[in-house]
Amino acid sequence: MAPDEPNQPHSSDEAHDESDEPFAVLLDQNVPRSICEWLRQGHPGWRVWHVVEVGLAGKSDRQVYEWAQAAHALIVTFDEDFADQRAFPVGHHYGVVRLRVWPTTIEMTQFALGRLFEEFTEAELRGGLAIVDRTHIRMRRHSTLT
Repeated sequence: MAPDEPNQPHSSDEAHDESDEPFAVLLDQNVPRSICEWLRQGHPGWRVWHVVEVGLAGKSDRQVYEWAQAAHALIVTFDEDFADQRAFPVGHHYGVVRLRVWPTTIEMTQFALGRLFEEFTEAELRGGLAIVDRTHIRMRRHSTLT
């Protein structure tokens, strides 16, 4: 599923309960595009996009971040900059997953995300920072999204 307009996620000015909307995931440009289809097949109720699909290929981290916030989407990335608490503080976004697996193959990415989504619920991932390596998952959470 994609937003109504590919380059603009739709959002409402009305207050709403985030648990009522489908879980949303935005894959950064360094995540293999095939992971998008893998997630869509494994989680058909989720909204999943790759930055290439929404016109964000080659854009800055800030632009990717802003699009994800408008779409209420968790960002999945290999980019360590998204784990920088000064730039992207926990509790001020809809969630970041920083992958630290090597090699950065499709199989290792699927393995890491599979572990993450088995261990943590959608609610636990919202607003948090998950750092996923080959053997561990570290989660930083904030009590509310502001």
